[in-house]
Amino acid sequence: MRNKLLYILIFLVSTTVFSQKIPHRKIRKLIEKSEILNEHFSGFALFDQEKDKMIYEQNASKHFVPASNTKMYTFYTVLNMLGDSIPALKYITKGDSLIFWGTGDPTLAYSTFKSNKVLDFLKKSDKKLFFVSNNYKGNFYGFGWNYDDYLEDFQPEMTAFPVEGNTAKVYKNDTGGVTVKPAFLQPYFKVDANLIPENFIIKRDFYTNQFTYPSTISKTGYLQEIPFKTSPELTISLLEEKTNKDISLLDIALPQDFKIIYSEKTDDVLRKMMMVSDNFIAEQLLLVCSSTLSNDLSTKTIIDYSKTNFMTEFANDITWVDGSGLSRYNLFTPNTSIALLKKISGKINDEERLHSLFPAGGVSGTLKRAYKTDNDKPFVWAKTGTLTNVYNQSGYIITRKGKKLIYSFMNNNFTRTTEEIRDEMARIITEIHNKY
Repeated sequence: MRNKLLYILIFLVSTTVFSQKIPHRKIRKLIEKSEILNEHFSGFALFDQEKDKMIYEQNASKHFVPASNTKMYTFYTVLNMLGDSIPALKYITKGDSLIFWGTGDPTLAYSTFKSNKVLDFLKKSDKKLFFVSNNYKGNFYGFGWNYDDYLEDFQPEMTAFPVEGNTAKVYKNDTGGVTVKPAFLQPYFKVDANLIPENFIIKRDFYTNQFTYPSTISKTGYLQEIPFKTSPELTISLLEEKTNKDISLLDIALPQDFKIIYSEKTDDVLRKMMMVSDNFIAEQLLLVCSSTLSNDLSTKTIIDYSKTNFMTEFANDITWVDGSGLSRYNLFTPNTSIALLKKISGKINDEERLHSLFPAGGVSGTLKRAYKTDNDKPFVWAKTGTLTNVYNQSGYIITRKGKKLIYSFMNNNFTRTTEEIRDEMARIITEIHNKY
């Protein structure tokens, strides 16, 4: 009887242990039998958070173009360098003057952000206003960006003091013309009778803010968002329009006794960046991080600093050049992204907050249409990354049995549609959720 009980106990323990383990061979079979994945260069890594152990790897140490998976690296840098609110403006008062510098804060009059702290501060000042624009140390575009995309709303220029997302929003008005926001740019929009495109489109001269559009506007309502050509002078004009005050340009060094005005909550800005994969926010947030080291705003400086101080374990295994992933010079591996996601989870140390900052499958952001929920609950939270012939996902899974996993799924150089690649990835991730 004793031996029988011992046998049953051993059987139950072994069965429980086996049930807790996700078989490597079954995940391998799931990946290797995919006809779609076998057509192109793909990499996959699956990690068990609770066991702190890699479950499966395929090409996981190979380098891939990450596209917007890059934003996870920006995200982690922000978690380490910024507090609960975004530093928006540095300033000093000197005699009858208020002198201010930008930090790169992307939120002023941009998107859904509502904070008016910066504008109210400037409006209420009884001093002469001076803007210093000498602290941004980069090009208006990131390293390796496609200049052919200068008209696209996903690629605004970078500046120390962005206003309206450095993008003009253009609407059809009741008189058959266009209404432009910010209004200061309205005179720069001209009809070109010779412009007869298949679809209505506004064009801008690459070097200037000379915009043209067709004489016939067939569409109603919202038309287009188009980046404007930035300059310190234009920034001043836009700020003058919003504050109804005169502002002059000045060129001096930032003294040590400066003060800071803060704007939006950091989590709100990070959430916006991650949910809709906002390139502009990502690039500008790196500049904001740079502003906490010195007054120089430099993407390269802050990336080097972040790799040295926050990513030492895998710093030599990545090539990282911008904040958004617009550049194809970025190169990460599934393994480095798994290591990063472990760090993010540990840094936040709050699952509810962590999940609220990532797109949720079937519920929000760039994963809303990629997955179905399980009994109306999401089971995957991840950052996507999309360029032509590139589609990636990296994030967190909770299985039906409650296992907490991290995954990085990277696809480069495919010729199918992005939707086909996305659907195949969703099929595999959903099967892992359902079975384990």
